[in-house]
Amino acid sequence: MSNSQNSTAELALHEGDTGSADVQIARLTDRIVKLTDHMAGNKKDLSSRRGLLRLVARRRKLLDYLARTENDRYEKVISTLGLRR
Repeated sequence: MSNSQNSTAELALHEGDTGSADVQIARLTDRIVKLTDHMAGNKKDLSSRRGLLRLVARRRKLLDYLARTENDRYEKVISTLGLRR
């Protein structure tokens, strides 16, 4: 399993979990990392840049939601994915 699948499985609340905020944040983080790498070599790709900014905003909203409602899960997501706030 890749690192992103490993962190997704670690954050899942139950078997087959794809909808919890924790798993959504992990999957968004994986997509953000891939798009960031793409943008390093394609600086003029404005469509991808817009998509990247939308993904970052969506992840931010989910992180804010977790911090507001389930602070212990928020802390676990931040430490598992290595995000900084």
